[in-house]
Amino acid sequence: MLININPKNPQLRLIRRVAEALKDGATIAYPTDTYYGIGCDLMNRKAAGKIYRLKRRSHKKPFSFICSDLKNISQYAKVSNYAYKTMKRLLPGPYTFVLEGSKAVPKMMLTAQKTAGIRVPDHPICLALVRELGHPIISTTAKLSQGDILTDASAIFDALGAQIDIVIDGGVVGGRPSSVVSLIGDIPEVIRQGLGDVSIFE
Repeated sequence: MLININPKNPQLRLIRRVAEALKDGATIAYPTDTYYGIGCDLMNRKAAGKIYRLKRRSHKKPFSFICSDLKNISQYAKVSNYAYKTMKRLLPGPYTFVLEGSKAVPKMMLTAQKTAGIRVPDHPICLALVRELGHPIISTTAKLSQGDILTDASAIFDALGAQIDIVIDGGVVGGRPSSVVSLIGDIPEVIRQGLGDVSIFE
């Protein structure tokens, strides 16, 4: 199913429709401030399993997930004062922060070191979905098995529509990956330089 949602002012009835589907175990493709993402309700183990199979990914490599704001992050990660101040400066934005996960995060979504990658994208659609759902949403880039990244909703629908329940068309997105920064132990480490400015960590 392909659904058009306004990227600047998401229609609440459509957001609710997708959130209800997520609660029932749906997998979705959705726009972020970097790429289109593929995901599901973080708390739905069966749906998460579908994403792992779709991406042909080992459960030893957990996906990152999207929270709606800093308060939401603090439910799913251990946030120090330093981490809070750092994220407050940069979020919402094109960053993935690696933090120690809390007990609220399903074990399959934590690394062996009990860390998690957490995003708050600067995009109204995914933030509205997380708020309406009440749980974070898994986030992994929409791309084909040969590595080609799918940058618009119609291409995703054509290529993956049979494997994904809902594809949200939210227009054109950034087209570069997020910057990944570990804040473990209050020692910032830039793991990947992407769309977000990481000069403050150098």
